[in-house]
Amino acid sequence: MNTDYKIAWVHLTSRFRQLMVATLSVTFGISMYIFMNSFMSGVNDTQTDITFTSMAHIRIYNELPSAPPLPISAKSAGNSTIQILNNARNIRYSEGIKNVDPIVAAATRLPEVQSITTQLNQNVFIRNGVTKVSAALSGIDVPNEDAVFHMSEYMTEGNLYELDRRTDAIVLGVGLARNIGVKTGDNISLTTAGGVTRNYKLVGLFQTGSMGTDRSKALISIHAARQLLSQNRSYATDILVNIRDYNKAKLLAKKLEPLTSFKVEPWQEGNSQLDSANTLRDITAMAVSLTILIVAGFGIYNIMNMTVNEKIREIAILKAMGFNGRDIVTIFLTQSVVIGVIGGLLGLILGFAISKLVSKIPFKIASLSTLPINFNSNDYIMAFLFGIIVTFLAGYFPAAKASRVDPVDIIRG
Repeated sequence: MNTDYKIAWVHLTSRFRQLMVATLSVTFGISMYIFMNSFMSGVNDTQTDITFTSMAHIRIYNELPSAPPLPISAKSAGNSTIQILNNARNIRYSEGIKNVDPIVAAATRLPEVQSITTQLNQNVFIRNGVTKVSAALSGIDVPNEDAVFHMSEYMTEGNLYELDRRTDAIVLGVGLARNIGVKTGDNISLTTAGGVTRNYKLVGLFQTGSMGTDRSKALISIHAARQLLSQNRSYATDILVNIRDYNKAKLLAKKLEPLTSFKVEPWQEGNSQLDSANTLRDITAMAVSLTILIVAGFGIYNIMNMTVNEKIREIAILKAMGFNGRDIVTIFLTQSVVIGVIGGLLGLILGFAISKLVSKIPFKIASLSTLPINFNSNDYIMAFLFGIIVTFLAGYFPAAKASRVDPVDIIRG
């Protein structure tokens, strides 16, 4: 073993308590870095999953004009002809998409598309006896809906696929069912804006964790919805597309636009707050984690600085014996790196143990049963690298100070 490393080892083992304090500070810093990032990553993913239970990555729909055209053409406004208009009426534009099949087929061929479904959405009134509430009715293609939104995972009662087995089946959000006072197996009455009334049997309840969805959403099969609203078998109001990486929704939306004349809207267009919230949470977690590591680094710096002051005479003697400044830097830098490596490895183990323990804590919301924790290997790699960098810097400055010691002045003193 090199003489510099032997001296560094003697310094480390001669003050075992000091070594333990420095090592534990690194261990604590890295473990908290791992836990904070694992927890915040889990929270972000859970929030995103809850949001995407009712919102697809890309939505294709028929966007109606914001204002009807003027009854008198602007071209004729400047001439001298007098035009008389009696009983002006707004033009009724067609809503929805009359033939969704070609669009769905074209979108499915794109390799980025993971799943796709169609919906027929309509505002309705649901009545149970004297209780009457408004609701957002969605006619869904059950297998594809489950592929896009994983709705079967959010069912608290009943079976989502019962909607495909009977045309009078309906599924409600738990909040909506509570508002109208019904339970699974009860019969309810549904009235459309056009005045059509049908009776349905409640076959299940779902809870997504999104209060707005759970208190307003009702589901029937898309075939039953088309019959209810007297629409053709290829009619839908929305085509909903999920892709493999939801962050690339804007790029894929541009690819889809030439395939259809309807509006193609990526989720970021109307929900930028979700993306901003995730980014802010990531920044907060990173800031807290780095602060913990930096505080641990100051602890190591203080310990190494004290070691240099305590061994100042030994350093002077070593320099008088022929050791140069580089040797002194190597001795003390080796100590700090050893502390960083040992503390880092222990921190990885402790961080994993804390994250695993927290992931077992009961936390019931929507499909969750425990607190959300992500075990991302990148967090562990980054934590170890940051730990080594911080301890290296914390050891370098005292080592550089020790290398500049003048042995004559110290020995004389």
